[in-house]
Amino acid sequence: MNTAPRLELDHLVVAAASLDEGVSWCERLLGLSPTAGGQHVFMGTHNRVFSVSSSAFPRCYLEIIAIDPTLTAPAHARWFDLDDADMQQRLKRRPQLVHWVARCADIGATRAAMVEAGVDCGEVMQAERGALRWRITVRSDGRRMLAGAAPALIEWGDAHPTDNLPASGVHLDALSVAAPMRTGFLPGGVLADALVPLTAVLTTANGSVTLTAGLLAGD
Repeated sequence: MNTAPRLELDHLVVAAASLDEGVSWCERLLGLSPTAGGQHVFMGTHNRVFSVSSSAFPRCYLEIIAIDPTLTAPAHARWFDLDDADMQQRLKRRPQLVHWVARCADIGATRAAMVEAGVDCGEVMQAERGALRWRITVRSDGRRMLAGAAPALIEWGDAHPTDNLPASGVHLDALSVAAPMRTGFLPGGVLADALVPLTAVLTTANGSVTLTAGLLAGD
């Protein structure tokens, strides 16, 4: 049996019906207006990102992502369930936390170990946005694993988004998941005791904010 590889929390994913709605949500709930980000031409999406790094979760950021109406729809399913009809109905109400991504040094070996443990995180894809290059696991159907409880895997090239992101005033304090897989696959600081797929607690200019996957943020 493969030994569980070392993972680190890389970023949280908040999906929105449109990027403008995602930015407005961020301004209202978290107290900042993110400006960094860009397009994922190969996925037909675009994003905004900002650092949520903390002593518990260094080199960590939050991504707000949406389908980009200016890009041609890809021939394959978009990531993070963005093409799912139920997800799209949820996002029409308001943006919400949908997934998390774990950083690893060898994505091929890590993916193989997770598959052996019963978690199919998809195939490894090459991806890019601007000067950033990375490899990430994406299922062919675009589905999140275990409703967002099991992470997508990512392996970065020479640069990481947080290398050029200023302090945002938002910090990730805690992340809990409800994942029926070996705790050895959870990055340090991530707890496996949530009653819903994913719960993140952030310190913001507006005080402590809790985001929950599977529920609508703010409900």
